[in-house]
Amino acid sequence: MNKTSKSKTSTGLTRRTVLSGAAVVGLAGVARAQTPAEIKVGLIVPLSGIYTRPGQVMKMGAEMGIDHINAQGGIKALGGAKLKLVVIDCGDTTEKAKNAAQRMVAQEPDLVAATGAYLSSFTLAVTEVTERAELPVLTLSYSDLLTDRGFKYIFQTAATASRQSELGLPTLMKLAENASGKKPKTVAMLMDNTATSVATAKALKEKLFAQEGLQLAVEEVWTPPLSDATPLIQKVRSAKPNLLLFMPNAVSDAKLGLEKISEFGLGQGKIPTVSFSITIAEPDMLQSVSPETVQGIMTIVANWGAKGHEALIAELKAKYKEPWMTQNVISTYGDMWLMKEALEKAGKADRNAVAQAFRTMDAGPSKYYPGGQLKFDEKGRRIGAGVVIVQWQSGVPVTVYPPELAQAQPFWPQRS
Repeated sequence: MNKTSKSKTSTGLTRRTVLSGAAVVGLAGVARAQTPAEIKVGLIVPLSGIYTRPGQVMKMGAEMGIDHINAQGGIKALGGAKLKLVVIDCGDTTEKAKNAAQRMVAQEPDLVAATGAYLSSFTLAVTEVTERAELPVLTLSYSDLLTDRGFKYIFQTAATASRQSELGLPTLMKLAENASGKKPKTVAMLMDNTATSVATAKALKEKLFAQEGLQLAVEEVWTPPLSDATPLIQKVRSAKPNLLLFMPNAVSDAKLGLEKISEFGLGQGKIPTVSFSITIAEPDMLQSVSPETVQGIMTIVANWGAKGHEALIAELKAKYKEPWMTQNVISTYGDMWLMKEALEKAGKADRNAVAQAFRTMDAGPSKYYPGGQLKFDEKGRRIGAGVVIVQWQSGVPVTVYPPELAQAQPFWPQRS
């Protein structure tokens, strides 16, 4: 072999070696891309304005869920990849929520799923954006409209507002009859004009009031924030209904209403008060109203800390100094585990694969939501989702229904 041939052969071998090595490095790079060290999931909630408090506790639930998942080995199908929470403030208006969603999908292209956005009105705006981005979103928001639009990337873990009414009101009527010997005959309804309240009221007025023999004596609607509850409560006092449905979605509105109910002598069972909102059972309520003012008030909600969640409730108290676990905590905590389940099923950190995993999921009985299965129907609604009835008892809102989740026995508030 001459010197020139030897040189060419040497050069050729070197080139093949380099190309081969590059191929190996490239394959390794692809493998790393498919098995990331961390996987981003989003939380889009109000962290400014009048709905800040619910957003803060949803963040607590998400952080607890991610901490527990990562401590238990992360996403095993992806080599133990850890979840990383990306938090987005959606503000306190639908326009701010829409803008926040646009920022989220533009600035965080690696998100594989998200949860939020607390108020149904905000969630409706947010999911218009996330649907176009094909980003799967879990939500505990109640409005029926959320999953009546034909969207493919929204998954509702809570029972819809109309379904909550269908499940909750008959139970309340039976409770009233068992306690007092008779059912309420007349009802007053005070509500804000947010999407959840509107959907709840629609179901009540179109079907459930007639079904339960209730006559609507007063109906008043306000736009949050409520400036003065006096005219609302004056109408209730004049009508003297057997039952008051009070449905605020801002803590400040709930406080104003309950203060006036107490001031006008309608509290503590004078007119039994029931809500379809978690707001009336928020810890912040006790900052301006006494335990006696809220004693006996009940609310029908999609979820709450209940029997079986004792360890989580204790951890929440120790870590965040929260006195009890609202649905915002437990549902958002559960959402993190649902995302983990979908990622394990998908086998890759890809939002379309995760969405398909949600659509085809059949993970058995739910653990962090009342009733039903970890399975979604063709609309994206969780199959068999139930409700929880919470009642203020001795300064704490406790789960009193369903019996298998109850922390205490319910009573019907009444004053002779």
